[in-house]
Amino acid sequence: MTDDVSHLPTSALSRRGLLRGAAALGTATATGGLVSLAGAPAAQAAVPGFPTFSYFGEVLDKDQLRYNPTKELIFPSVRHVAGRIANPLGRWYMYYAPHNKPGGICLAYADTITGPWREYAHNPIIPPTWASFDVSHVSSPDAFYNPADRKIYLYFHGENHTTRVASSSDGRTFQYHNRVVGTYMLPGVSETSYARVFPHPTRSDLYIMLFMGNHGGTRKIYIGWSHSLTSGWQVKQDPLISPRAGEGGQLSGAHYWSRNGGGHVVYHSGAGNIHVARVGTSFDREDHLGVLYDSRTNAPDNGRAAAPSFVDVDGRLHMFYEAGQRDTTTIALAREN
Repeated sequence: MTDDVSHLPTSALSRRGLLRGAAALGTATATGGLVSLAGAPAAQAAVPGFPTFSYFGEVLDKDQLRYNPTKELIFPSVRHVAGRIANPLGRWYMYYAPHNKPGGICLAYADTITGPWREYAHNPIIPPTWASFDVSHVSSPDAFYNPADRKIYLYFHGENHTTRVASSSDGRTFQYHNRVVGTYMLPGVSETSYARVFPHPTRSDLYIMLFMGNHGGTRKIYIGWSHSLTSGWQVKQDPLISPRAGEGGQLSGAHYWSRNGGGHVVYHSGAGNIHVARVGTSFDREDHLGVLYDSRTNAPDNGRAAAPSFVDVDGRLHMFYEAGQRDTTTIALAREN
């Protein structure tokens, strides 16, 4: 069984056993296949009841990509698409982007979660001048698969003060809808970006959005909600999670954690690690629990792991993440031990 963690009901995840799947290991290829480093040391979690992850390898070879204008890749979003969308190129799609100008939303595909991952020949699928907008860059893609209409809804920012949405039946050709969240909704906040969207954990008629807001120079995690994937988004004026001691003064890249009964958010901090906070299924608390993934000092992490995207394959979590210091980032994979 292969599932996108962000799109399963919490009850299904809590019943899932921890049996390890027999996912095939990727091998290095000229087009950027993943190099297996299964024997690499684990980055130990300090949060009781949460899994530990071992670094597995880089997902794409930046030097071999046809489209990579800035030599940096950020914000992976991985979805199982076989049997879900029209004419998929592989069983799995991964959306990613450069961040610096001009950015550009990109696609890679694979038949197994560990690769090899292949670059889509017509990247970028969304450029900075497209449809009804013309901006300096677009980046931070997050894909939400909606089984009701069998479409992928892709959220992305451009500029940093605006999060937008487009949809697609095949995951490659998108129709632009509109902006969904912007700084005009949050007085005193200068950025509303790096968003991910999830089903509400207790209400079937509602979606939530976790995004970064820059409040007076401090980046925090905010929350929005809507009954529609394309319109009607509202935001809570106060941040959901603010940085605490040991978190480097800045937060971003939040992912809702459906395991452990739900009610947790995983995010990265300015300290270079991936952390966990308990927010409750009503999103009315803020308990900082500690580090889920301690970035490795050697390449490709070089002291920074960010923007995690989790995928469950046969009961084993795979964490795709942004590895490396800003402007030199790449996409890496770690797996649950």
